[in-house]
Amino acid sequence: MITGKQHPKLCNFKTKFVRCFLCVFVFTLIFIFSGKMALAASPLDSDKDGLNDAQELIFKTDPLNPDSDGDRHKDGLEVDWAYDPLSSSTKKLPQRLEIDLKNQKLTYFVNNQVWKEFTVSSGKPGMATPKGKFEIINKSPKAWSKTYGLWMPYWLGLSHGEFGIHELPIWPGGYREGADHLGKPVSHGCVRLGIGSASYIYDRVAVHTPVIIK
Repeated sequence: MITGKQHPKLCNFKTKFVRCFLCVFVFTLIFIFSGKMALAASPLDSDKDGLNDAQELIFKTDPLNPDSDGDRHKDGLEVDWAYDPLSSSTKKLPQRLEIDLKNQKLTYFVNNQVWKEFTVSSGKPGMATPKGKFEIINKSPKAWSKTYGLWMPYWLGLSHGEFGIHELPIWPGGYREGADHLGKPVSHGCVRLGIGSASYIYDRVAVHTPVIIK
Protein backbone atom coordinates (compact mmCIF):
# COMPACT_ATOMS: atom_id res chain seq x y z
CA MET A 1 0.00 0.00 0.00
CA ILE A 2 1.35 3.41 -0.95
CA THR A 3 0.94 6.13 1.64
CA GLY A 4 1.66 9.89 1.39
CA LYS A 5 1.95 9.65 -2.38
CA GLN A 6 -0.48 9.50 -5.28
CA HIS A 7 -0.91 6.20 -7.04
CA PRO A 8 1.37 6.00 -10.15
CA LYS A 9 -1.58 5.18 -12.40
CA LEU A 10 -3.48 8.22 -11.07
CA CYS A 11 -0.46 10.48 -11.68
CA ASN A 12 -0.10 9.12 -15.19
CA PHE A 13 -3.82 9.76 -15.85
CA LYS A 14 -3.59 13.34 -14.59
CA THR A 15 -0.52 14.01 -16.74
CA LYS A 16 -2.24 12.71 -19.85
CA PHE A 17 -5.39 14.72 -19.01
CA VAL A 18 -3.41 17.94 -18.63
CA ARG A 19 -1.56 17.33 -21.90
CA CYS A 20 -4.83 16.58 -23.69
CA PHE A 21 -6.42 19.73 -22.24
CA LEU A 22 -3.48 21.87 -23.33
CA CYS A 23 -3.60 20.43 -26.84
CA VAL A 24 -7.33 21.14 -27.14
CA PHE A 25 -6.80 24.67 -25.79
CA VAL A 26 -3.98 25.42 -28.24
CA PHE A 27 -5.89 24.07 -31.23
CA THR A 28 -8.96 26.07 -30.17
CA LEU A 29 -6.88 29.25 -30.09
CA ILE A 30 -5.44 28.45 -33.52
CA PHE A 31 -8.95 27.84 -34.87
CA ILE A 32 -10.30 31.11 -33.44
CA PHE A 33 -7.29 33.09 -34.69
CA SER A 34 -7.52 31.52 -38.15
CA GLY A 35 -11.20 32.37 -38.28
CA LYS A 36 -10.50 36.00 -37.43
CA MET A 37 -7.80 36.14 -40.09
CA ALA A 38 -10.20 34.69 -42.65
CA LEU A 39 -12.81 37.31 -41.75
CA ALA A 40 -10.21 40.06 -42.07
CA ALA A 41 -9.08 38.75 -45.45
CA SER A 42 -12.65 38.35 -46.75
CA PRO A 43 -14.88 40.89 -44.98
CA LEU A 44 -18.62 40.32 -45.17
CA ASP A 45 -20.55 42.19 -47.86
CA SER A 46 -24.15 41.32 -47.01
CA ASP A 47 -25.79 43.08 -49.98
CA LYS A 48 -23.01 42.39 -52.53
CA ASP A 49 -22.67 46.05 -53.47
CA GLY A 50 -18.89 46.38 -53.31
CA LEU A 51 -18.87 47.86 -49.79
CA ASN A 52 -18.18 45.45 -46.98
CA ASP A 53 -20.36 45.80 -43.90
CA ALA A 54 -17.71 47.77 -42.01
CA GLN A 55 -17.47 50.24 -44.91
CA GLU A 56 -21.27 50.51 -44.96
CA LEU A 57 -21.05 51.86 -41.41
CA ILE A 58 -18.34 54.34 -42.40
CA PHE A 59 -20.27 55.67 -45.41
CA LYS A 60 -23.61 55.39 -43.53
CA THR A 61 -25.18 53.28 -46.28
CA ASP A 62 -27.73 50.48 -45.86
CA PRO A 63 -25.85 47.16 -45.47
CA LEU A 64 -28.91 45.28 -46.74
CA ASN A 65 -29.60 47.50 -49.76
CA PRO A 66 -27.02 47.58 -52.58
CA ASP A 67 -28.38 50.92 -53.87
CA SER A 68 -29.01 53.11 -50.82
CA ASP A 69 -30.01 56.23 -52.77
CA GLY A 70 -32.07 54.40 -55.40
CA ASP A 71 -30.20 55.85 -58.39
CA ARG A 72 -29.57 52.44 -60.01
CA HIS A 73 -25.87 52.45 -59.16
CA LYS A 74 -24.46 50.16 -56.50
CA ASP A 75 -23.05 51.89 -53.43
CA GLY A 76 -19.56 50.42 -53.88
CA LEU A 77 -19.34 51.59 -57.49
CA GLU A 78 -20.38 55.11 -56.47
CA VAL A 79 -17.76 55.30 -53.71
CA ASP A 80 -15.13 53.91 -56.07
CA TRP A 81 -15.75 56.89 -58.38
CA ALA A 82 -16.07 59.26 -55.39
CA TYR A 83 -19.80 59.87 -55.72
CA ASP A 84 -22.01 60.08 -52.65
CA PRO A 85 -23.84 56.74 -52.27
CA LEU A 86 -26.57 58.52 -50.29
CA SER A 87 -27.38 61.08 -52.98
CA SER A 88 -28.18 61.05 -56.70
CA SER A 89 -26.17 64.28 -57.05
CA THR A 90 -23.17 64.18 -59.38
CA LYS A 91 -21.11 66.25 -56.94
CA LYS A 92 -17.90 64.42 -56.05
CA LEU A 93 -16.85 63.45 -52.53
CA PRO A 94 -13.45 64.79 -51.37
CA GLN A 95 -10.52 62.86 -52.82
CA ARG A 96 -6.79 62.87 -52.21
CA LEU A 97 -3.69 60.82 -52.86
CA GLU A 98 -1.02 60.12 -50.27
CA ILE A 99 2.37 58.69 -51.17
CA ASP A 100 4.51 57.00 -48.54
CA LEU A 101 8.09 57.06 -49.83
CA LYS A 102 9.45 54.84 -47.06
CA ASN A 103 6.99 52.03 -47.79
CA GLN A 104 6.64 52.82 -51.52
CA LYS A 105 2.85 52.99 -51.35
CA LEU A 106 0.20 55.24 -52.88
CA THR A 107 -3.12 55.44 -51.06
CA TYR A 108 -6.33 56.71 -52.65
CA PHE A 109 -8.70 58.36 -50.17
CA VAL A 110 -12.41 58.96 -50.72
CA ASN A 111 -14.18 61.24 -48.23
CA ASN A 112 -11.13 60.96 -45.94
CA GLN A 113 -11.40 57.16 -45.91
CA VAL A 114 -8.74 54.80 -47.26
CA TRP A 115 -10.18 53.22 -50.40
CA LYS A 116 -7.33 51.68 -52.41
CA GLU A 117 -3.58 51.18 -51.98
CA PHE A 118 -0.96 50.57 -54.68
CA THR A 119 2.76 49.81 -54.74
CA VAL A 120 4.88 52.50 -56.44
CA SER A 121 8.45 53.25 -57.42
CA SER A 122 9.67 56.71 -56.42
CA GLY A 123 12.89 58.61 -57.12
CA LYS A 124 16.23 56.88 -56.64
CA PRO A 125 18.96 58.24 -54.32
CA GLY A 126 20.25 61.53 -55.69
CA MET A 127 16.99 62.06 -57.59
CA ALA A 128 14.54 61.61 -54.71
CA THR A 129 10.87 62.40 -55.13
CA PRO A 130 10.13 65.73 -53.38
CA LYS A 131 8.09 65.61 -50.19
CA GLY A 132 5.29 68.03 -49.42
CA LYS A 133 1.76 69.03 -50.29
CA PHE A 134 0.93 69.29 -53.99
CA GLU A 135 -2.04 69.14 -56.30
CA ILE A 136 -2.52 67.70 -59.76
CA ILE A 137 -1.95 70.52 -62.24
CA ASN A 138 -2.42 68.66 -65.54
CA LYS A 139 -3.24 65.28 -67.02
CA SER A 140 -2.25 63.47 -70.20
CA PRO A 141 -3.00 59.90 -71.29
CA LYS A 142 0.51 59.63 -72.78
CA ALA A 143 3.02 62.36 -71.92
CA TRP A 144 6.46 62.64 -73.51
CA SER A 145 9.59 63.36 -71.47
CA LYS A 146 12.00 65.53 -73.48
CA THR A 147 14.60 65.16 -70.75
CA TYR A 148 14.73 61.37 -70.77
CA GLY A 149 13.26 60.58 -74.18
CA LEU A 150 10.47 58.25 -73.12
CA TRP A 151 6.71 58.01 -72.84
CA MET A 152 4.93 58.37 -69.50
CA PRO A 153 1.42 56.87 -69.76
CA TYR A 154 -1.40 58.23 -67.58
CA TRP A 155 0.54 61.31 -66.56
CA LEU A 156 -0.58 63.36 -63.55
CA GLY A 157 1.60 66.46 -63.33
CA LEU A 158 2.70 67.93 -59.98
CA SER A 159 4.67 71.02 -58.97
CA HIS A 160 4.59 73.00 -62.23
CA GLY A 161 5.06 69.77 -64.18
CA GLU A 162 8.59 69.21 -62.83
CA PHE A 163 7.62 65.69 -61.81
CA GLY A 164 4.46 63.61 -61.60
CA ILE A 165 2.71 60.30 -61.21
CA HIS A 166 2.53 57.94 -64.18
CA GLU A 167 2.53 54.34 -65.33
CA LEU A 168 5.77 52.40 -65.87
CA PRO A 169 7.49 54.36 -68.68
CA ILE A 170 7.88 53.16 -72.26
CA TRP A 171 11.02 53.77 -74.32
CA PRO A 172 10.69 54.71 -78.03
CA GLY A 173 11.60 51.18 -79.13
CA GLY A 174 8.68 49.78 -77.15
CA TYR A 175 10.61 48.57 -74.10
CA ARG A 176 8.70 49.15 -70.88
CA GLU A 177 10.33 49.48 -67.48
CA GLY A 178 9.64 46.27 -65.60
CA ALA A 179 7.06 45.72 -62.89
CA ASP A 180 9.90 44.33 -60.76
CA HIS A 181 10.92 47.98 -60.19
CA LEU A 182 7.76 48.57 -58.16
CA GLY A 183 8.40 48.78 -54.45
CA LYS A 184 11.91 50.15 -55.08
CA PRO A 185 13.01 53.80 -55.45
CA VAL A 186 14.54 53.67 -58.94
CA SER A 187 12.84 56.46 -60.94
CA HIS A 188 14.25 59.85 -61.99
CA GLY A 189 12.00 61.56 -59.43
CA CYS A 190 8.51 60.71 -60.61
CA VAL A 191 6.20 58.28 -58.87
CA ARG A 192 5.63 55.22 -61.04
CA LEU A 193 2.54 53.02 -60.83
CA GLY A 194 2.01 49.58 -62.31
CA ILE A 195 -0.05 48.66 -65.35
CA GLY A 196 -3.72 48.88 -64.41
CA SER A 197 -3.06 50.82 -61.22
CA ALA A 198 -2.03 53.96 -63.11
CA SER A 199 -5.10 53.99 -65.36
CA TYR A 200 -7.35 53.36 -62.33
CA ILE A 201 -6.04 56.45 -60.52
CA TYR A 202 -5.87 58.54 -63.71
CA ASP A 203 -9.54 57.87 -64.50
CA ARG A 204 -10.75 58.77 -61.02
CA VAL A 205 -8.90 61.91 -60.00
CA ALA A 206 -9.18 65.35 -61.56
CA VAL A 207 -6.93 68.38 -61.84
CA HIS A 208 -6.61 70.11 -58.44
CA THR A 209 -6.87 66.82 -56.51
CA PRO A 210 -4.57 67.14 -53.45
CA VAL A 211 -1.45 64.95 -53.33
CA ILE A 212 0.56 64.52 -50.14
CA ILE A 213 4.04 63.01 -50.39
CA LYS A 214 5.76 62.07 -47.15
